[in-house]
Amino acid sequence: MTTANPVRPADPAAPPAGRSPRRISINLRQSGIYVAFALIVILFEAITGGALLEPQNISNIIVQNSYVLILAIGMILVIISGHIDLSAGSVVAMTGAVAAVLTVNLGLPWPLAVVLTLVVGAVIGAWQGYWVAYFGIPAFIVTLAGMLAFRALTLTVLGNQGIGPFPDAIRTLSNGFTGGYLGNIGLGPLGGADLVSLLAGVVVVAGIVLTQWRKRVARLGYGQEVDPFPLFVLKIAVAAALVLAVVVQLARFRNLPWVLVLLAVLVLGYSLVAGKSVFGRHIYAIGGNLQAATLSGVKVKSVTFWVFVNMGVLAALAGIIFAGRLNQAGPTAGVNFELDAIAAAFIGGAAVQGGVGKVVGAITGGLIMAVINNGMSLIGAPSERVMLVKGAVLLAAVAYDIWTKRRAGAAAR
Repeated sequence: MTTANPVRPADPAAPPAGRSPRRISINLRQSGIYVAFALIVILFEAITGGALLEPQNISNIIVQNSYVLILAIGMILVIISGHIDLSAGSVVAMTGAVAAVLTVNLGLPWPLAVVLTLVVGAVIGAWQGYWVAYFGIPAFIVTLAGMLAFRALTLTVLGNQGIGPFPDAIRTLSNGFTGGYLGNIGLGPLGGADLVSLLAGVVVVAGIVLTQWRKRVARLGYGQEVDPFPLFVLKIAVAAALVLAVVVQLARFRNLPWVLVLLAVLVLGYSLVAGKSVFGRHIYAIGGNLQAATLSGVKVKSVTFWVFVNMGVLAALAGIIFAGRLNQAGPTAGVNFELDAIAAAFIGGAAVQGGVGKVVGAITGGLIMAVINNGMSLIGAPSERVMLVKGAVLLAAVAYDIWTKRRAGAAAR
């Protein structure tokens, strides 16, 4: 007697091959940042009658917001690790005051004064990092206390008055421009443009193309997902066009601001640290899943400590730049700078829970805030309206982040 084998129900169809929901969420978030930035620039270019993208105004946007962009680089790493720093503005004020005392009152050579000021920033970061990492006090509380304490120390150091002027070298770094070392181009649409600035733009574009191509080849080699080739080419072309357009405008004005050169070095260096180094991967691991990172052998306390040390150093650098731009250190310096840096990080794609974000995204978020400030100033908007628009943009950015996560979660189900 034979027994018929029971009919086995067919396996459910495998989901179609495609991108993972998490990658879709991250791509939507990052792409949305750049699209929003482009739309905001186009909007203000139209309503200001073309004044926004004038060479001098582009230079002003970069120079006037450089210290916030520097802070945003440090803040994005703090936020990725799952923490926050509310003391950055007060640290900017205090380190600016220290730099003023060292250079003006004590007459130290400016290179030594800069190094000592950065060391002071590192000590401040180490102090706060110790309480967060090794004592277990939430960063919100530690840095809130720091915001009050370092503001008080600033008033103590300055004696409730400004100290200046700063040495020429520091003012040049904050406000100056690169020299025309190879002369200018004399003909055509590039007439009067500085040749060194143009060559720097070409080098940056070549670097973007090379790094993105190598990243694509590496991902393909590991069998990972990549953008369709036409979209990949389009992204590279748009990025190259934007870089060259900005460089050409600056080259026709007064060459590249030195602070832009400094920012480019910082963005490149920190992008490599965040994306390529073991330390950077550990920062993402801690913010993404603290328990899993601990079980994987990540030295959570050490990484957290050094993230805050780094934040202190960058805040000190921002303090030097800001004080040099004003040519004096004042007791009200740095007010609300930490809020601008935090907003730049979140607008630039950082996740509220940590574990997500990019240095370039934070810079883009800072530039969005800078363009809004500058554009509304050009049309004569009152300050309360500027704050209202900036708040709306921040809320929209976080709402978009949550929406993309929910969409990715629904796709996973």
